[in-house]
Amino acid sequence: MCGIVGFTNNIDNSNDVIIRMMDKIKHRGPDAAGSYVDENIALGHRRLSIIDISSQGDQPIFNEDRSMIIIFNGEIYNYKDIKKELIEAGHIFSTNTDTEVLLHGYEQYGEKILNKLRGMFSFVIWDKNKKELFGARDFFGIKPMYYAVMNKTFMFGSEIKSFLEHPEFRKELNTAALENYLTFQYSPASETFFKNVYKLQPAHYFKLKNGKLEIRRYWDVNFNADETPSLDEWVNRISDTFNNSVEAHKIADVEVGSFLSSGVDSSYVAAVADVDKTFTVGFGEDERYNEIGFAKNFSKAIGKENTSKVISPEEYWSSIPKIQYHMDEPLADPSAVALYFVCNIASEKLKVVLSGEGADEIFGGYNVYSDPDGTLYDKLPRFIKRGIGNAASKLPAKRGVNFFVRKGKDVEERFIGNAYMFTPQQRKELLKIKTSAPDPAALTKPYYNKVKNKDDVTKMQYLDLHMWMAGDILLKADKMSMANSLELRVPFLDKEVMALAERIPTKFRVTHDKGTDETKYITKYAMRLAAKKDTPDETAGTASKKKLGFPVPIRAWLKEEKYYNIVRNAFESENSQKFFNTAPLLKLLDDHRDGKADNSRKIWTIYIFLVWYGVYFENNGK
Repeated sequence: MCGIVGFTNNIDNSNDVIIRMMDKIKHRGPDAAGSYVDENIALGHRRLSIIDISSQGDQPIFNEDRSMIIIFNGEIYNYKDIKKELIEAGHIFSTNTDTEVLLHGYEQYGEKILNKLRGMFSFVIWDKNKKELFGARDFFGIKPMYYAVMNKTFMFGSEIKSFLEHPEFRKELNTAALENYLTFQYSPASETFFKNVYKLQPAHYFKLKNGKLEIRRYWDVNFNADETPSLDEWVNRISDTFNNSVEAHKIADVEVGSFLSSGVDSSYVAAVADVDKTFTVGFGEDERYNEIGFAKNFSKAIGKENTSKVISPEEYWSSIPKIQYHMDEPLADPSAVALYFVCNIASEKLKVVLSGEGADEIFGGYNVYSDPDGTLYDKLPRFIKRGIGNAASKLPAKRGVNFFVRKGKDVEERFIGNAYMFTPQQRKELLKIKTSAPDPAALTKPYYNKVKNKDDVTKMQYLDLHMWMAGDILLKADKMSMANSLELRVPFLDKEVMALAERIPTKFRVTHDKGTDETKYITKYAMRLAAKKDTPDETAGTASKKKLGFPVPIRAWLKEEKYYNIVRNAFESENSQKFFNTAPLLKLLDDHRDGKADNSRKIWTIYIFLVWYGVYFENNGK
């Protein structure tokens, strides 16, 4: 695992600049550094040694005649098979790395090499003869790639903060991203919080030649259910495919461990992976916020060593500026801080961990996926539900009313992902500034259009796979692990696992619990059965356990005087008044403290932006 940076070269001090940019992301690769600079390009690399840990694996790496150069961040799990093909085709290798396989693979197959890969990656290849730059990001967006064009300079890298060191970079806040963020809790579009800085989207590649940038998608999820196999057959197929994926994800020349919460995803990974060490964090002693007891018992049952940490409120709150620095853009997911600490304790013992990200999106695990057909009310004709919903929308918002409002809308209207913080009207009332941000539905519409003939569960999964997972789940996984120089691997997010999951019928993803209550749903149904099959008898109950996933007691903390005052001071600050109307912010905070409403996630969304803004626009990303 590594970090990459680079730019098209039209400055005099390019050697100094590329080194400063590399230094900004040293945490991604503390083991080695390397660069290549000529009159056209500057490439930089920081290395965390995982495969071929000798200096042979240092980057950049060249092809045989040194006409092509690569810098690479990620792991290719099937690189040995591809290498064999390339050797047979006449390619000569100087290292045992997957990086060199990518380079020769691009020589041989061009961009079609991407469809041969199994792994996580972002990489860039410079072709000196063609004077062409090629870059690509993996299928799901596990590894990041940012780019910007400023004053005819194209710059790219694993983290935006490296751009701050380039003399052509102009740091400006993208206010449209702020307004979008207030709804989604993350930056949902290709644009970022920095004006003119963009994310290369998952499963896309770019080519840059003669100043012309071309970006194309090379792969997509294709849900196409196969109703022929029985449930038992699907369970066996999931078991076989997932076991194969875990084995592939364990390839390394260093020790591999596993994260462990109380949910089925991480427990399934830990049990199948058969690693020696597991890692868990929690808060206090309340079981709602602390999964350490479960994790220790589970680890003991599978014969593994568990390392855990109880995070104090003081540690949590004091770490927030550092977390937002590493995140590059504000992310209001409270579990990001917990993830930072579990990465921290793991990094003290090893370099690679496995984690359970992606299972919910792929196999249908979120509770909201049971919403489309979860009650008798859903059986009513659509026009009746719509009329009741319209009437309910005129009443004050509360739990019962919200139910009717939600049920009166089609899934495309009501579902933008797993977080919906502020409606477009609410964010207009909060913001003092005017922005060019689109309506949330304009951002989700292109994804819904691609699955318009599918059922509602599949529509929601498809949207989450493309927006929520890349924008929230995988962003924090990469940034928090790399902040601790730790490689995080996600065996559920494997191309072969996805190829299987997209054929599983919806009834085997989300189904009625016929054993107890037919209005109750079981999510990830077939996957849970596979986990139960592959998990030791004494731990099999995990397969039905409700997922918590590093839960954080933000709701309770915001009612305590100390933390209430920290947030109130931020809401009344000069920075806050640049963007927000103070009165509605304080009302959110006071109503939460007084128990009138649970505004914790909304409060957190605004507070995190203000912390991030202070880090990058007051302290210049330091």
